[in-house]
Amino acid sequence: MQTKLPLIIPVENQVRELDPKLLLSCIAVARGFTVYIGSRREIHFHVPAFPRGIYLSKSMTGASDLMFRIMWAMGHQVVAWDEEALVHLPDEIYYSRRLSPQAMAYVGRFFAWGKDNAELWRRYSHIDPDAAIVVTGNPRNDLLRPELHAYYEEDVRQIRNTHGEFILINTNFNHVNGFTPVQNLFLPASEGDAPMHFGRAAKGMTREYALGLYNLKRAVFADFQEMIPRLSQAFPDTNFVVRPHPTENPDVYKQIASTCQRVVVTNEGNVVPWLLAAKALIHNGCTTGVEAHVMRVPALSYRASTDDDYDFGFYRLPNSVSQPCFNLEELKINLARILNGEFSMELEPKHQQMISHYLAAIEGPFACQRIVEVLEELSDESMSSKGTAWWQTIGGWALWFGRTRIKRFKDSRPHSHNRPEFQKHRYPEVSLEDIRDRIARFQKLLGDDREIKVEKWQGQFFRISAH
Repeated sequence: MQTKLPLIIPVENQVRELDPKLLLSCIAVARGFTVYIGSRREIHFHVPAFPRGIYLSKSMTGASDLMFRIMWAMGHQVVAWDEEALVHLPDEIYYSRRLSPQAMAYVGRFFAWGKDNAELWRRYSHIDPDAAIVVTGNPRNDLLRPELHAYYEEDVRQIRNTHGEFILINTNFNHVNGFTPVQNLFLPASEGDAPMHFGRAAKGMTREYALGLYNLKRAVFADFQEMIPRLSQAFPDTNFVVRPHPTENPDVYKQIASTCQRVVVTNEGNVVPWLLAAKALIHNGCTTGVEAHVMRVPALSYRASTDDDYDFGFYRLPNSVSQPCFNLEELKINLARILNGEFSMELEPKHQQMISHYLAAIEGPFACQRIVEVLEELSDESMSSKGTAWWQTIGGWALWFGRTRIKRFKDSRPHSHNRPEFQKHRYPEVSLEDIRDRIARFQKLLGDDREIKVEKWQGQFFRISAH
């Protein structure tokens, strides 16, 4: 088998990204790749330690400009998808927030969730007309498919043993309830009548659009805070599990749970086993609504507060494929139907067509398999090309050194959104034994009986390779 460039796979939000990226790693190793995987932030701080390879990025924002330049100078190839391109903002706002012409210039292959994502990128005025956009699907898609549900069999059993029959409530109010205030759409006003200043979540938005979204999210956030204890009272024999967005502050939900006998709050693990274990999902404009639909889990979109500009703009996909409930009584009626086995999962054909337009690889080869095929082509091309010049490499080292010093200083400040407790929340420590167990479970489902070597590398990353 021809030697291939190693893959460098960064993980930012562990509960959302780690499992699908480990599946990608298994398939890549079976095709001759060696994989390095770990915390995105720490990978960036240790770039010179990695061998020349293919760096798989989860975004192409302006924050990636310098890191992609460093990667290129050190001889790495960069490929990318966008984790936020499935349920996305209107075009111009999405472009200003999620795409950087400077970063995209370094990307050799673009992996799209589906046709909608590919068309979205093609409409971008600053993209190279010859950019290699490949509609592969996303590794997160693969975990929704029934062929891989057994991967979470033990997790589902433990969840059900712990929580019994439960309704899953997924929240996505990180725009108004961020883990730190600076992550919200607006910062708290310093004085009563003073205008609010933009927070990080408002990047790229007009003030009018940001205020409209802020008002809607605040209203829906209040609806959910009222809804959770009311449902707990209305269904005294049913448990409710609240799962906040990974970058939300969970304290408000924990306070509610402390007053309700059958409500718990957790961010534990990937959402897929929670969906498999749940009787139903309640959400509002959340990507989990799409995941539930694909997995045939009843999904209710609680829309006591509405604004069609956002509900069928930003949140069109998850709201379209979920059963809408416009008030608490309607929500109770639909929940009762679900619990009594009377709820129909059938949606109009146009909604099924919508899913097919947004999500590739729902059938046929896994998204991970399609991505690895593209990576093989890129590796073969790169192995036959010359490396970077010595002066480029030295320049890359200098840029990396300067970036690392500045980032570490900024992250150490008390009000930094990247302070250590947030990093531990987003990427908690994971053991070597845990990674080995996950790899073994994926191999079993893939019918791959070859021996894979999984080892700690540089103290905090994992190196996955053929034995």
